[in-house]
Amino acid sequence: MIVEPTAIAGCLLVRTKVLEDERGFFLESYKQSAITRTLGRPHRFGQGNHSRSKAGVLRGFHAEPWDKLISVVHGRALIVVADPRPESPTFGAHVMFELGDAPGTRDRVFVANGLGNAFYCFTEVDYWNDVSDEFDPANRGGFAWNDPFLGIDWPTEAPILSPKDQGLTGLSDQHADHPAVRRWREGA
Repeated sequence: MIVEPTAIAGCLLVRTKVLEDERGFFLESYKQSAITRTLGRPHRFGQGNHSRSKAGVLRGFHAEPWDKLISVVHGRALIVVADPRPESPTFGAHVMFELGDAPGTRDRVFVANGLGNAFYCFTEVDYWNDVSDEFDPANRGGFAWNDPFLGIDWPTEAPILSPKDQGLTGLSDQHADHPAVRRWREGA
């Protein structure tokens, strides 16, 4: 297993080695020590979550004060992690990963607390995420998936969204006075 940092601090790609034969496959989904070493701090998981979504569904952006380790155990999805932390040098930046059950896409993505993540389902998707704390709806935050400030090239302009996700405001609206948002507005 290889854990690699990405362009956003706190977002890690957990590359898995899949052992396959005529019976099926085996993989280590994570090693706590490898994530801790690359992250540079200890972490733990306190709850596991499993959702199923139809093709065309987009969930997010959700940003909570807990760490997440994401995988797509069935289907194929585009995972996007964005940085909504106003004090971060990568505020407004995003990274993208295609994950799923096809060969070469069984990796996982670690999302540190405070980062936002969303995913779009190319097919029906079973999405699994281990989180570092038990869910508390009072601590759930988010921002609009289609905020032009983020500059994300989604596979569709009309995904299936939950009412809650439809009602999220843009990161650029939430942080309208941030210097990066002001520069973006001046250049738009």
